[in-house]
Amino acid sequence: MNISHDEFSSYYLPYIQLAANQDIVLGLKENVISVVDFYQNIPSEKLDHAYAEGKWTPKDILLHIIDTERVFVYRAMRIARQDKTEMVGFEQDDYVDAGKANNRTINSLIEEYKAVRNATIVLFDSFSDEELKSIGKANGSPVSVRAIGYIITGHENHHNNVIRERYL
Repeated sequence: MNISHDEFSSYYLPYIQLAANQDIVLGLKENVISVVDFYQNIPSEKLDHAYAEGKWTPKDILLHIIDTERVFVYRAMRIARQDKTEMVGFEQDDYVDAGKANNRTINSLIEEYKAVRNATIVLFDSFSDEELKSIGKANGSPVSVRAIGYIITGHENHHNNVIRERYL
């Protein structure tokens, strides 16, 4: 990956390292296939199960991935459009609690994931090389548009690895 460490906070390095594909759009496209397949094959009795008290269920995790992608894509769009306003963070636990993913079917969550991902792919595919290198400030740290693209795929890869290790 040809990305500089000054394009993102060190907090995101593990996610960026989990983004397997050098090409952001190709990585987003490949992940949508693998993520949908992954969630469709989680045994139904595991979907609403948390491995420990206070931990998220696989459905919670999928909605967290969706919500996080929406937030990060919004940031990428603003940065690419040269909006210099610093963007605040968000409290992921509050989003998960309010999202009530366990009241939904896995199919409805997968459909929402696919819709969000398709919009993400179209947006990232529209960015020029110059826009991808644009840097803004979010949650108190600099971040480039291309770093956000890698963070999105690496973030979902991270959470799906957690599900494999602790739930399946």
